[in-house]
Amino acid sequence: MKIIDLKTYVVGNPWKNWIFVQLFTDEGITGFGEATGGLATKPNLGDVEELRPLLIGEDPCHPERVWLKLIKARALHRSTGISAVEQACWDILAKSLDVPMWRLFGGKHHPRLRVYANGWYQGPRDPVFFAEKAAEMVSRGYTALKFDPFGGAYQQIDRDSERLAIAIVRAMRETLGDDVDLLIEAHDRFTVSTAIRLGRQLEEFRPFWMETPVRTYDLQGHIEVQRALSFPVVLGEAFTELRQFAELLHERVIDIVQPEPQQLGPSTARKAFAVAEAYGALVACHQAQSPFCTAMNAHLHCSIPNFLIQENFDDSLEPWTWDLLQGVPRVEDGYLVPSDAPGWGVELNEEEARKHPYGERNFLRLFEEGWETRRPPTG
Repeated sequence: MKIIDLKTYVVGNPWKNWIFVQLFTDEGITGFGEATGGLATKPNLGDVEELRPLLIGEDPCHPERVWLKLIKARALHRSTGISAVEQACWDILAKSLDVPMWRLFGGKHHPRLRVYANGWYQGPRDPVFFAEKAAEMVSRGYTALKFDPFGGAYQQIDRDSERLAIAIVRAMRETLGDDVDLLIEAHDRFTVSTAIRLGRQLEEFRPFWMETPVRTYDLQGHIEVQRALSFPVVLGEAFTELRQFAELLHERVIDIVQPEPQQLGPSTARKAFAVAEAYGALVACHQAQSPFCTAMNAHLHCSIPNFLIQENFDDSLEPWTWDLLQGVPRVEDGYLVPSDAPGWGVELNEEEARKHPYGERNFLRLFEEGWETRRPPTG
């Protein structure tokens, strides 16, 4: 089998533009992947397009070999485009064998996966609003919610904003009771001492975790924050190399990591899961792209013994999302079940994609005023 063409699609979602990649083969089997990556669109799109001449004529049924060729062509640098191509090659391989992806990954350890909701708190930074929206998500079956209560804080946080952040968490705990897990997102924003001070104030609310309280590259800083707190500190979404997981975990202090399969690619992500397992750590992949990544992460998560919980934005997305992407597993009673369809199990509706073209996004306001608290203005 040979790759004969590559096609990209940009879909203008209100929060970020989604980038999808489709590979075509001489046997009529197509493969699907995503290159959304971060908050940039055109650089990631160009990244994929430049890979085209390296792919034509390659056999997609050897995903890791294709991946390594592309990595070498980029002087050993990873990219979202390379990951998307690898995803699409895996999709073709599984479709050619008529099996769901989880079978290629060794079968299922978990028939269903616990999910936490994210992206549900778009609105005012107000304790009553957060508590009401949280209760609404719980009424839809979720038993775990992630949120960032810290507004636009950067490195430090002023006293009024700090009190408000603690009040938001308190209101949620009082409203939801003890049976719902609260996952606190800090978005890389604090110094070590500030993160420890905030974390100690949050301890009474029994957080499930605090995520990236200091800059991701500061592994020792995260370890110091973890040593000071009685609940987990987690990170890993921005790691690009396996050794970063090993360097973090070998201290035997942090024991939950968040690989990003969209950046690492499926093969390297699975190797990161194995690194975590070697250190007795749990895995909860990061996911903040389209629902395609819901499907991809479900196949990855269900196939490993050290899965913890899966991130999910899907129930806070635009209604047309489900006309755009068919085959994505949906959350029911706080859990989702990986697809049994061949490959990743997801197909793109091109007609629907054309209805939502690329749009400019103002993410500076998003950063300065609070991450998911409001939709960024378009244009």
